[in-house]
Formats: sequence, structure tokens, C-alpha cells
Amino acid sequence: MKKPDMLEEIVTAPATILDNIANEVEVLEKKVSGKSLVSRGVNYIKHLGPGLVSGAADDDPSGIATYSQAGAQFGTSMLWLAAWTYPLMATIQEMCARIALVTGRGLASNIKHSYSRRVLYFATALLFIANTLNIGANLGAMAKAIELLFPFLSFVFLIILIGLTCLLLQIFVTYTSYARYLKWLAVALLAYVATGLIINMDWTQIIHDGLVPHITFSKESILLITGVLGTTISPYLFFWQTSQEVEEDIANGKTTAHSRRGTNDAEIKNMRIDIWSGMFLSNLVMFFIIAVCATTLFANGVTNINTAADAAEALRPLAGNAAYLLFALGIIGTGMLAVPVLAGSTAYAISESFGYKEGLYRKLANAKAFYGIIIISVVVGIIINFIGIDPIKALIYSAIANGIIAPIILVCIVHISGSHKIMGKYKNSKLKNVVGWSVTAIMSLAAIGAIISMF
Repeated sequence: MKKPDMLEEIVTAPATILDNIANEVEVLEKKVSGKSLVSRGVNYIKHLGPGLVSGAADDDPSGIATYSQAGAQFGTSMLWLAAWTYPLMATIQEMCARIALVTGRGLASNIKHSYSRRVLYFATALLFIANTLNIGANLGAMAKAIELLFPFLSFVFLIILIGLTCLLLQIFVTYTSYARYLKWLAVALLAYVATGLIINMDWTQIIHDGLVPHITFSKESILLITGVLGTTISPYLFFWQTSQEVEEDIANGKTTAHSRRGTNDAEIKNMRIDIWSGMFLSNLVMFFIIAVCATTLFANGVTNINTAADAAEALRPLAGNAAYLLFALGIIGTGMLAVPVLAGSTAYAISESFGYKEGLYRKLANAKAFYGIIIISVVVGIIINFIGIDPIKALIYSAIANGIIAPIILVCIVHISGSHKIMGKYKNSKLKNVVGWSVTAIMSLAAIGAIISMF
């Protein structure tokens, strides 16, 4: 089945233009001053890939809603989570990427080779549940954001339109083009940073609360901390990261599992730069969302975000009456970024589990089961919006679900990446093992606390 050239040309035009500009700047800089600071910066950006996309997708509508609620309900007291989760999430994502580079396989495939089928199917089933709930919540949030601008449009119409658009883009646009496009969508997240820099924030308090942990052992606090951890250290990103590292190898000509097996120090170094850069972007945005909402909402008595309009008010100092527009663009941009990642990670996991042909580089006719899973995930996500759950609250519920599910998959990741038999010289260092198992323990305690708090 041939992919429609017009659709791909329209979708990838922004990425193509930006890449062309970057290329021209790089050429000019080389002519003028060799390896100047600007030239090195352009080269650095051009080599960012799966890690940057994962970091940007981590700040999806679910993340925006959860961080906004944290700032509105608890002020700056949860701001420390941005700084403290950064090395934790980056270490875990680096483990996932390293597993893919060494083995040439995705995470589900590695779990399949290292554990019993029960463990594999259980982990995959949990991922499907969490991702589908997350997809539904993100679609609902995007529809509500558009309603802020066009209140005369039907919610049902918007949900179906957005869902179908996400499907068409993921099915009919090649991976290489899509990855370039997704990379540049990350720029939309910087609106929260800009807002934070222009409003009058108490930086002394913000720096203190951003570094010193503060936990209130209440039901609301525990659930929200679990949600923040779940939307930051997210199961779907584990599977997506490994699969995208494999897809990058395939795009570079390594089309067989044997040719992809093994890596080198240069690849590991580039991967780490990509991962830590992407996770830094993710947590920088998280930091400013919490800080901005604490300053604009919590300080003015708005302690509960019930609607998209409530969340959008945080951007009013930057955008004024255009706050709804800026918020809608951010939600739509990050949602369009995250839904393909969520559906794609589910499709990778299930396809690897059952041995189906998988990969976004494949055409629909050559990977029907893989794309069928994507279609099912999005369709079920659409249906979820008609069972009566408020779209904004659903975003936070999906984050909590991720936080409860994550520890089970983390056990597999830390064990596989620390195995000398599987990873050889690229197995976890002692420090990474300590960090990995610490993350697993923290997520487990948060999950247990959240489950207890629900009853």
C-alpha cells in the first residue's frame, strides 16, 4: 500500500523547513568560523532523537494537568519533585535505550527472552490498560482545549476528529519524517517557561522548595505524588524508548536483528546526551508548570482544577486574553505528540510479545497486526470519553494508574540492564544499579500508598 505523498508532504513541511534552516546555518558557520559555538549548538540539536521525543511526550496533557493540579493545590511544596525525579527518570530511560542498543530488540522482546510468558503477558496487559486510559484522557483534554476556542463545536465531533487525525498521521506518515516532526513539537512546551520568567515569582521560596523535599501524608498528597511520579517515570516511555532506538538503527540500514546486536562507546555516548537532554527538557517544563500554577492559581485561592479553562488561567500573565489560545495550542501540540507514543508503545509491546511484524517504518499492508493494535487503542480511547469521566480529572487518574503499574515493569528493566550475560561490558554500573532499584522501591511505596488511600 503506497503512502499518500500529499499527506506526508503537508505533515512534514514544518520539520523539513526547520531542518533546512539548521543545515544552512551549519554550513554558514563552518565557512565563517569553523566549529563556532552556534555551529556546535546546531549540530547538538540535529543529533537529538528518541530521547528528546520521549522527554517531550512525557509532558503530555496528562502531565500538564497533574503538574498544574500539584501547583494549584499545594503551591510550591511539590516543586522538589522536578529536580529529584530528573536523574531518576533519565537513568531509567538510559537503561531502556542501552538495552535496545546492545540487544537490537525492544523491551517486550527482551522480557520475552528473559522471563516466563506469564510475566510478559501480565506486563503487556497492564501497559495496554494504562496506555488506553491515557489515550482517552489525552483525546478528551485536546477536545476540551479546542472547545475553549470554538465552544459551538460538538465534543463528540471533536473527539472523533482528533482520534482519526492521530491515526492517519501514525499510519500514513513514515517513521523518519514523523520523528523529525515530533522533535520540533517540543518547542510548544516552552510557553510555561516564558510565563514563569515574566511573572513576579518568589524565587527564594521556589529555589528552597525546588531542592528540599516536603511530603504531607494525606490522601490527596499521596495520590498526587503518585500521579506526578507516574506521569514522569511512565511505563509507555520505557517501551517507546527501546523501540525507537531499534527503529533508528533500522533507518540507518541495520534491518536484521543480528546486524543491530551490539554497540560501541560512541553510540552509548550519543544516546546518553540525547536521553539526558530530553529528560532535562521534560523536567524543566514540569518545574515551571508547578511554579507558575502555584504563583497564579494557588496564591489567588484557586486550589482545584476542574476544567480546561481553570488550567488555562495560569498562562494569562503571558498571553492575557489569549491565554485560552496558548493553552489550547500547548495541549493540542503535546497531545498530538503523546497519543502516537502511547498507541505505538502498546503496539510494539504486544507485537514483540506475539511475534508480529512491527515498526512504524513498515507500511500498513506489511504490519497489519501492529497497526491494528494502534487502531484498537485509539478507538477504545475515544470510547472512554463517553462513559462519564471528566476529561481533566481523567488525566490525573491516568497518571496515578501509570504510577501504580510502573514498579512491575521497572523490576524487569533494572534486572535486564544489570545482567552481564545480556549486556556484557555495557551492563549497569554499581551506581546505576543503586539508582535503578531505588526508583523501583520509591515507585512501589508510592503505588502501595495510592492503593491504600483509595480505600
